[in-house]
Parts: sequence; C-alpha cells; structure tokens
Amino acid sequence: MSWVYVLQSSQNGRHYIGHAADWRTRLSQHNCGEVRSTKAWRPWIMVYKEFFETKAAAYRREMQLKSYKGGEAFRRTVHG
Repeated sequence: MSWVYVLQSSQNGRHYIGHAADWRTRLSQHNCGEVRSTKAWRPWIMVYKEFFETKAAAYRREMQLKSYKGGEAFRRTVHG
C-alpha cells in the first residue's frame, strides 16, 4: 500500500510530488528538515494525496503528476 502526495511550501508556494507508505510520517520528515530536497522551503502543507494498493501503481501516478507539473492538468488535479 502506498500514497502519492503533493506538498506546497508555505514559504513560497513551491510544490513537491512524492510517494510513501505512510504519508503522515513522510510529511513530518519534510517539515523537520530530514529531506534534503525540501529542507530549504519549510514548512510544507499537504495539498493532495491519493492511495494505491501497490508501490508500482503509486510510482506510475507520481510520474504522471510530475509530467503535469506547472500545467493546467496539474492545477486541476491538485487544486480541483
């Protein structure tokens, strides 16, 4: 079981897309500065999450969302 999630920086609005087995723990890691790629833009808020039965399915969705990043499809998916 796995989650795909999108975080938004409260500092500058930047987005981060990832996947994890436990999204709550992963969000905490991002906000505690334990993730090098997101450390500089803390704090982060969860703006989107989606559950998948397999890690492989979650990874495919993560890659799909990353391909949308910055475009209209990304905004529709994440912000409704």
